[in-house]
Amino acid sequence: MWHIDPISLRLFIAVCEEGTIARAAEREFIAPSAVSKRIADIEADLGVPMLHRSKRGVTPTPAGQALLRHARQLMLSMERLQGEISEFAEGARGHVKVLANISSIMEFLPESLSSFMMANENIRVDVEERFSFDVVRGVLEGQADLGICRKTVSTSELEFIPYRRDHLSLVVNERHPLAGRSSITLGETLDYEHIGHSAFATLNSFMQNTAQELGRELRIRAHVSSFDAAYRLVQSGLAQTILPREAVTRYATMFGLKVIPLTDAWAKGEFVICVRDQEALSPSARRLLNHLLAEIPT
Repeated sequence: MWHIDPISLRLFIAVCEEGTIARAAEREFIAPSAVSKRIADIEADLGVPMLHRSKRGVTPTPAGQALLRHARQLMLSMERLQGEISEFAEGARGHVKVLANISSIMEFLPESLSSFMMANENIRVDVEERFSFDVVRGVLEGQADLGICRKTVSTSELEFIPYRRDHLSLVVNERHPLAGRSSITLGETLDYEHIGHSAFATLNSFMQNTAQELGRELRIRAHVSSFDAAYRLVQSGLAQTILPREAVTRYATMFGLKVIPLTDAWAKGEFVICVRDQEALSPSARRLLNHLLAEIPT
């Protein structure tokens, strides 16, 4: 019978996430030969290959994917155990992993995390940016304690807690013909070219569908992958764009932008926090969840 070794599990997870033994070894500060030995020992003990090996690197076999899923859950459970016991002995301490979409990071999450960590100096919080669909997948697979994503990607396999809202707006520079408007519909913007966002598949779909319903064409001048790139292109006068008001307002003066609220029904967005099981959260993760919910604007 295979005796579970936390160090070997951690190294196996690193190899799967990094795609090569060399990168995993560098990440874990250990010799590549030692990593290879650990993986070989797992395969020998379980009697089945865990990795497909090629010149490009390694990928988990079906058996390896099963081990990876359970290994992540075991490592998170061990962290929760350590954190909970530490709280009895030393007060609040621990490590919380958060997956968040770009909108939440640009709009409000840094301020909430900053206030949390200042109030909880012994709790480390790691945040990784992902698309909303990948946030859900990551939490489901045990890669993180909490996820912050759009409500539109909710699934019955996780618990989803209502969190925050945002409001899409047209963003133009001060010289744009629409800069004087106080509100607007997407249809009224279609005479002018737009900047699209590669990270917002849902927004792109809403815009395309609305244009089609109106019998109009949504003309995309360029696609960008970051908010900053969109601000700069709008500032230069290349085109207009649609972004959450909450993400743009603080930069509007810096870039000379006008932020005009969209009145379309789909322009109001909702964020949720996703977890596998609230009752199973570590004390540190539960503390962060409560903090995030307490900071929701009234």
